[in-house]
Amino acid sequence: MRPVSDAFLTTVRSSYSMVARARVCETYQTGTDPDGTSIEIYGGDVVIDGTADIRSTLSLDTTGVAMWPTRTNRLLAPYGNEVFVERGVQYGNGTREWVSLGYFRIVSPDQGNPPDGPISLTCADRMKGIVRARLLNPVQFLPTDTFGSAVSSLVLDVYPLATIEWDDATNLETLGRTVAAEDDRYACLVDLVTSRGKIFYWDHRGVLVIKDLPSATDPVYDITAGRGGVLVAASRTLTSEGVYNAVVATGEAGDETPPARGVAYDANPDSPTYFYGPFGQCPRFYSSPLLFSDDAATQAARTILGRELGLPYNVSFSAICNPALEPYDAVRVRYSNRSGAETHVIESITIPLTADAAMSGTTREQTLTTVGTL
Repeated sequence: MRPVSDAFLTTVRSSYSMVARARVCETYQTGTDPDGTSIEIYGGDVVIDGTADIRSTLSLDTTGVAMWPTRTNRLLAPYGNEVFVERGVQYGNGTREWVSLGYFRIVSPDQGNPPDGPISLTCADRMKGIVRARLLNPVQFLPTDTFGSAVSSLVLDVYPLATIEWDDATNLETLGRTVAAEDDRYACLVDLVTSRGKIFYWDHRGVLVIKDLPSATDPVYDITAGRGGVLVAASRTLTSEGVYNAVVATGEAGDETPPARGVAYDANPDSPTYFYGPFGQCPRFYSSPLLFSDDAATQAARTILGRELGLPYNVSFSAICNPALEPYDAVRVRYSNRSGAETHVIESITIPLTADAAMSGTTREQTLTTVGTL
């Protein structure tokens, strides 16, 4: 969850005075208070999906009066400008507390009623630029290169001013073998990060964070119905489609390094997806030349499986908006005062930019799973 005060978390559990603002940034910036030109917000939302390549997207409606980008250097032109968006709370004493939702590259402006009708902006976070920037020539990294230098090389080639933040010293580890990327920059980054058991995304500060999967068992927020609750509506689904309860990670390379192997599986006999239970054995396989030790392969298997466990039980919900929530946050869900609480992990969440819309999202139940390794 993004950093907010206790007063903020208390306030967003009831009706409150919301505020939102957007600034167009014409230069690359990092942080939660960039220089930019403020634009009006007529409507829109930010969708954050932890399962998507491009984690966050923005839809924003703004004024079209004298704003249509007739030249490449106009504010809303889709040639590199970004929109920095925030949503927050205005307290009774007039002070405001803002929550940054991130930087979004303008992909497409659309105007349905020219010349002065509202303009609808479609925007995406900075990963969009990484995905689009396929390599013109193959790139090779040596066994003595570090994970940090390899990631930096691929990212800074696209965003020279980017800030990359690792949550530990994994960036200092050497690759251990030669790694080549033919043309897909993003795929190579995914391999570098996943092989070390990490996830990565551009966060609310415009920083590329590379980190371990957050705990799925320590709820950071309650989404509950009834008196004092925030839940507006919910639906739930059970399905076994696309569900894995084990991951086998292997490492193969063209050199003489012995192949690595690691296995993670749902080891809780009380879990509905227990690997040796009636659900059945449904392994997923992952292979990367960057897995050069059994420990690395096992950690990668654990991370990949951590994204899968609990998927048979999904909940879609709408609630009073807390813009500090984000994917991989564990939340406590209760449908009524008569039902027990369940621990879920947020998979996707939609943050509206207007006061008349509820926050919506999807979760997966995470109460009964335990990851074991072989």
